[in-house]
Amino acid sequence: MAGLLMAGGAQARSVALQQGIDVSHHQGRIDWQQLPRQGVTFAYIKASEGGSHRDRAFAANWAGAKAAGLQRGAYHYFTLCRAGADQAANFIAAVPVDSTALAPAVDLEFLGNCDRRPTPDAFHAELAAFLRAVEKHYGKPVLLYLTEEFDQAYAVSARVDRRLWLRSLGKPPGFGARPWSLWQQSHSRKLNGIATPVDWNVAR
Repeated sequence: MAGLLMAGGAQARSVALQQGIDVSHHQGRIDWQQLPRQGVTFAYIKASEGGSHRDRAFAANWAGAKAAGLQRGAYHYFTLCRAGADQAANFIAAVPVDSTALAPAVDLEFLGNCDRRPTPDAFHAELAAFLRAVEKHYGKPVLLYLTEEFDQAYAVSARVDRRLWLRSLGKPPGFGARPWSLWQQSHSRKLNGIATPVDWNVAR
């Protein structure tokens, strides 16, 4: 997890194969105090989506994760039908600067996205605009969350030199141009303190 923080900021504890969750308002109200005893050491929390949507549970989840002593990071769901600069502005407005936070993350997938499919060059131009603005604001390189389908379509892991958070349910990722830093291995973990199944991740 320490690698997800840029040098110059506070460093997270370097522990091999830490485990954690990613959450949004879909998980409902979370009893964060119950999570550390179940092996949760970090949480990525949805903050925003597209150019204007904000996750209504972000503030409560952000505060709850900190109060429980968890490492925390915020993520943005990137839509294919809004300019990257607009999406960066939305994320920046939602997430406070915190030198102890994990690197900001951007969620790149087709599930739930708009129907528009830009060309690879057009997509990468918008993603680059997002990354420039977010990294300038927070002073940390953005973590890229990718599904295999999205990476095959846009070759993100090959064209963008950032740490990777790869989704591969039930088995280690078999894609990506570089080794993963985070692996989303389940979307149905059951934990006390969370009413719904939750995504489970491994970090190295």
